[in-house]
Amino acid sequence: MKMKYSGLTIVLLVFAMCRTQAQRSDIVQVKDTAYMNVVQQRAAKIVDKMNLPSGINKEDVQNKIAWQYYNLNEIYKKRDSALAIVKKDKVNAAERKQTVTDAANASVDSLHHIFIAELAKNLDTAGINKVKDGMTYDVLHVTYNAYQQMLPTLNNQQKQQIYTWLVEAREHAMDAESSEKKHAWFGKYKGRINNYLSAQGYDLNKATTEWQNRIKAGKQ
Repeated sequence: MKMKYSGLTIVLLVFAMCRTQAQRSDIVQVKDTAYMNVVQQRAAKIVDKMNLPSGINKEDVQNKIAWQYYNLNEIYKKRDSALAIVKKDKVNAAERKQTVTDAANASVDSLHHIFIAELAKNLDTAGINKVKDGMTYDVLHVTYNAYQQMLPTLNNQQKQQIYTWLVEAREHAMDAESSEKKHAWFGKYKGRINNYLSAQGYDLNKATTEWQNRIKAGKQ
């Protein structure tokens, strides 16, 4: 007896397949060659900035980064297709939308861990972190340095807490589907950091104004 699957069920099955096919170029075929060319160029820029030693296979690292971008894009495209199906057929829409979103997130999480494991075959922890920074526009360090410049009296414990949260933000941001959503993850954690600093007694509005004045004075 043949089993019948709805369009939504098929998409959810594809999510499950993504978990087993991730980072396997011998299994996953490139259907969107134009996008693969784009992400190869993007990956090349990240690798070029890493200044990897000659003993590391730069092409292999670049390919792994490119495949990560490609596979993430495939998951998000399948998610959007499934959500479009839900939008047309509004029966139990909220529940089905959550099912699709959860399935996509689970696939992204699985892909994340596979990607890090693959990078670890070529890179040490410092190298992997450089890849993460490249995929997130180095927002972690830019933001961390900004907090230190804005609040020069931060103690070591406060600095560590800020850095820890920004690292957590980077883990999410590197899997986000667009530049806007990558920055949104950091924005979310900056809100958490700001609440923490306010509870620590810092007047962030005043500190921001004073910092901007110091920058202007420095330029003059």
